[in-house]
This record gives sequence, structure tokens and C-alpha cells, in this order.
Amino acid sequence: MATAASGLSEPQVLARTKDRLFADREDAYVVADTQFAQRRWLDETPIEASVQATLAPFNHVQIGTGYPDLVGVQTLSTDLLSVDRLGDRPPLIAVEAKGYTGNGGVDAERGVVQAHDRLNEANVAFLTAPRSGISTAARTMARELNVGVLGVESDGAVSVLERPRVVGHGSMDAASAIRFQASAQGVADQNFGLNHPKNYIAVPLAVHHDDDARDLLASHVVGAVDGALAGAEFLNLIDAGQGSLTLTPLGREVVRFALRTVGNVEAALRRFEDWQRSRRRFIDIAPQWGQLVRRVVSDYPATELLVDGLYACHRDGYESPSLVEFVAYLHALHPEFTVELFLRGDETVRQRVLTGDGELRRSELTDGSVYHSPTVFQLKAIFYHAGIVTDRGAEPSNLDPETDEWALCDPLV
Repeated sequence: MATAASGLSEPQVLARTKDRLFADREDAYVVADTQFAQRRWLDETPIEASVQATLAPFNHVQIGTGYPDLVGVQTLSTDLLSVDRLGDRPPLIAVEAKGYTGNGGVDAERGVVQAHDRLNEANVAFLTAPRSGISTAARTMARELNVGVLGVESDGAVSVLERPRVVGHGSMDAASAIRFQASAQGVADQNFGLNHPKNYIAVPLAVHHDDDARDLLASHVVGAVDGALAGAEFLNLIDAGQGSLTLTPLGREVVRFALRTVGNVEAALRRFEDWQRSRRRFIDIAPQWGQLVRRVVSDYPATELLVDGLYACHRDGYESPSLVEFVAYLHALHPEFTVELFLRGDETVRQRVLTGDGELRRSELTDGSVYHSPTVFQLKAIFYHAGIVTDRGAEPSNLDPETDEWALCDPLV
């Protein structure tokens, strides 16, 4: 049997498995556990930089009673599953990896038990391990427990040894952070490219108008038309699928508001010309439209989490918390979401900020460069214009996390 020195280690197995399971698709998002972001593995052997680059980003996500080595959302190919009907939503996948240890063995059966535990919340669970270290007993146990088994060859090829069935959705409290990132409303680098919400609520009006929507936005609202369309889609105002723009129910409500308050969409779009390049808070210069923005932003999944967190923070004595204080406070309540919303996803940042157990190194939070711009700049600016928070956002390069204020305009206490 291979030894730890000559066989595949757990980080190597996991990196090859991620390449096999999670292709570069728009509906995919996956994180590896924070233990793989550390410089050395459990037996003190170094984790190669190439392996860490493959496994990034990192988060410590609880599924079932433990923390899977890999958790993500992805539409799986039919060769990986024992059924080919997956429903409309990509499944939540949990992966437990095992590699050769110092005694030359692979604890595959323990990995099967751990993977089965993840089915309390995940839709699909896999054990992945060096193929030469997977026993017949482990495969038999996996079949009985509905756990998929992947065998990793020494050359990096991954074979499907046991195919699992997709099971129904569980509560997924912690895993909802991963689902959120995999959805169109996830906090990705390309989402809120513009930091004024007027640019987004104008989009449904332009789509409803008989003339070309892009031309209307460029002439009446903002030159960065692609950014306006992308943000409107993230806010669930339009659907840009199948090559055309259509209104969602929320987008139709924006049009009804314009018709009720202004009379027609043409006149409503002309109103937006008056607000171009204005730095004043939107809810102050256009109170009715500002309230509409607040209504739209309140439907964004991250808003409830952030507002409830700020309310709890204020209630516990942090009346005007800094970004550092708020992130530390929110992480204690919702660690997975906090990491996904606030920390940049590259391995160097999460390696700096997170311990192997997923705890924060608070001293690293004082560096503005570790933060995710779409949250601390664009999304916060949108909240500011909607009258939700007291202070507008700042680019990470100009951000002082110890003085950047995160406080509700109306804390209700």
C-alpha cells in the first residue's frame, strides 16, 4: 500500500475532486474548508501553493453536525448521479476527502460516515479518496447510506465508483450562504458596478417603454448601461435570460409606481435626468422614489441579514459600530454569510483573516484591502441612498475599517 510520502494527501485529493465536480459555470459556487487555507496540513506537511489556489475561496460552513471539506452548488452531470432529474435548482453538494496518512492508510469508511451526516442539509454527499485506498467495505457502506464515492488516481484522474441519489432540501441555515453566492443575487465582483440605486430602478421603466431600453438608459439615466442592467438583474427587477429583457413581478411594481406618481414612463425617465451626477442622498432629494428604492433593496437577500445584524449590534450597545466591530459581531451570529459578504474570496485574504477553525483574526480586519468592494462600497452606498444606514460606502483602497461607520438611520430602540 502507498505511504503518505508517496500517496495522495487529503488536500491533493480535494483539489483534483474540485476540478472534476465544479466546472467553470455561472450556476456554480464552491468553497473549501478553512483548514486548507493554512500553510501546513495536519501532519505538518506543507500544502502546495497550486493546491491552495485550486481550492480557494475558503469558508468554514457547517452542514449537518460538522464541516465538509468542500461545499458548493453546481448542476452535476448525469454520470455523477444515479438519477437524471434534478429539479429546477442546482443541488447543494458536500464532499468529504480522505488521503494517505502517516501510517500509510486511508480512513475511507470514516469519510463515508461523515459524508452521510451532511445529508441532513445537503442534497448530495460524496466521499473522495485515493482509489487504491478505497476498500470494498467502504463502497458497500456508501451504497447503503446513499453516499457517492469518487476515486482519485495518482495521475489526477477521478473515477465515479458509487453514484448517489439527490435528496430533498433541508433547513440549510448555514449553507444558504453558499446558495446565495451561487445565485444571480450573490455578491460577486461584477454585481453592483454602480453605487447609486436610481440607475437600477430606472431599468424596468426603460424595459417597459416601447423604445430600445439601452438607448433610453444611456440618454436619460447613465452611460454605464451594462452596469445598470446587471444591477437591476441582481435586485430581481428584470430577467435577462434567453437573450431578452423581461420584467419580474418586482420590476412591474416599479412601473406601476411610476405610472401612479408621474403618469407615464416617458415622463418618469425624464425625471432621472435631474438626478444625474448628484451626490446628495436620494431619499432626501426624491423622497417617494427613495422609499421605492428602500422597498426594492429590502427584497435583496443580504439586506435582511445586515439590517437585523445592525439592529442587534445597536441593541447590545454598539450605537455606531465601526466596520471592524460590525464584522466581528456579525461573524459571531452568521459566520458563513459574514465571510462571503465581507471578505474577498482569494486565498491570500482568507488565509490571513481566517484561522483553520474558521475564526477571525481580528487584527487583520483593520486592513481595508481584505474587504469585498461590492459590499463595503456599492451595496453600502445603495443602503445610504435608501435611508437605511447613516454613512455611504468607500472603496477598499480608501477604507479605514476602524472609523468606517455601520449604523442604522432608524435603529428602533
